[in-house]
Amino acid sequence: MASIARLPMPLMEAYEWQYEGACREADPETFFSPESERGPRRHAREHLAKTYCARCTVRDQCLQHALKVKEPYGVWGGLTTGERAALITGERSAG
Repeated sequence: MASIARLPMPLMEAYEWQYEGACREADPETFFSPESERGPRRHAREHLAKTYCARCTVRDQCLQHALKVKEPYGVWGGLTTGERAALITGERSAG
């Protein structure tokens, strides 16, 4: 579960970027896998989610938000949970 303490203040400016997200056109289930989803089905769903991210004008803000709050679920900013974890681990070892 994401830590609420890491979430931005409840100010509109902190979340306004979300109104521009390409994902607003999609079914939210495209970005979040059911617990039992594995293999090709999961890969296909994540690929579809990433196609929205690829054309999104706020992709960077989305990814930065997910990294900041350590979002444990879903595709955010074009990266899966595992990809974000690897990015964080890589950043820590580089710094």
